[in-house]
Amino acid sequence: MITLITNIQELLQVRETSIHKVSGSEMAILPSIKNAFIVLENDLIADFGSMENLPKMNADITIDATGKVVLPSWCDSHTHIVYAGNREQEFVDRINGLSYEEIANRGGGILNSAKKLNETSEEEIYEQSKLRLEEVMHLGTGAVEIKSGYGLTIEGELKMLRVIKKLAENYPISIKATFLGAHAFPTHYKDNKAGYIEEIISKMIPEIAKNKLADYVDVFCESGYFSVEETEKIMQAGIEFGLKPKIHVNQFNSIGGIQAGVKFNALSVDHLEVMNMEDIEALKETETMPVALPSCSYFLSIPYTPAREMIKAGLPLALATDFNPGSTPSGNMNFVVATACIKMKMTPEEAINAATINGAYAMGLSDTHGSITKSKKANLILTKPISSYYQIPYAFGSNLIESVFVDGKILE
Repeated sequence: MITLITNIQELLQVRETSIHKVSGSEMAILPSIKNAFIVLENDLIADFGSMENLPKMNADITIDATGKVVLPSWCDSHTHIVYAGNREQEFVDRINGLSYEEIANRGGGILNSAKKLNETSEEEIYEQSKLRLEEVMHLGTGAVEIKSGYGLTIEGELKMLRVIKKLAENYPISIKATFLGAHAFPTHYKDNKAGYIEEIISKMIPEIAKNKLADYVDVFCESGYFSVEETEKIMQAGIEFGLKPKIHVNQFNSIGGIQAGVKFNALSVDHLEVMNMEDIEALKETETMPVALPSCSYFLSIPYTPAREMIKAGLPLALATDFNPGSTPSGNMNFVVATACIKMKMTPEEAINAATINGAYAMGLSDTHGSITKSKKANLILTKPISSYYQIPYAFGSNLIESVFVDGKILE
């Protein structure tokens, strides 16, 4: 199956040779071709270029994209899409003045989601989660990472990871699975934290690795959750079973989690709402991708990741949704890109780089996703007619997507 898209107003994120990430001042550069074409052959990008160089071909499908922009699908490297029910009441509690921490301290938050998940059948969790996955696909996401972490028991965590595996088997987008048993301490381990960590290390991780249910191991390294020492212990155990670390750090406090992530060569460190110069320095010249979650900051009314300071320091930055029932009940990467521009003062070029090529890096998909490069996955966004790609973050409340291509086919 050959699909030809012609007369593209602008083809974004064009990389002749594949690169893994962009950092610092390079993030402001978004290579593109105006008045372009692109050829999709089966599930891959076969060719692209300027219309004046369009070769003669017999395409099965030809699409005229006059006035429209084409870019790679969003790469969302941090989500919690698999969960049961919702936490609408906590949303109202926050409006009425309770903080995220206060809600958690009275049995809400992650523990609330864990209770619901453990009371819900695997089939029902799958049915709820697939609707969320289908929604984000139609919003332009072409690769996604999904975490466990609402089980907090070996049965619950395995149930979540099996649902993630089933989604990956039944849907065409690339899905990476992350084990996040260290999301919170379950109620019955409240006074025996060492006991729960031992269960994660000696029971959960070996069982998950044996069943090949996860690519990564994650820890919520934060005051009141898992300490730096506990985080390092869990990361080490994951590494021993072939799970590369990706960790939650610096959401509310800077406690040394970033330095721990770098020490264990974490693929990414995520949240980063609270950053000091020591944290920024620790990330320089490393292979660890910082990931910002601006819609979480928006929903919780907490600080935004200091993107300008980080980019000025030469760091790369990725953007992701943090789609979850408590702090970010949205998987809309278009809103994430817009919010990064509006609230974090990222330029549209920086935000698109962060949501495509750097997002792909943050889930180990640099070789197949995140840019318009020959032989990469034909996962694309075709916009409606727009004046320029600046309109994507500018018109933050509008759906500017006409079609989404996954594996070279238009998503119905």
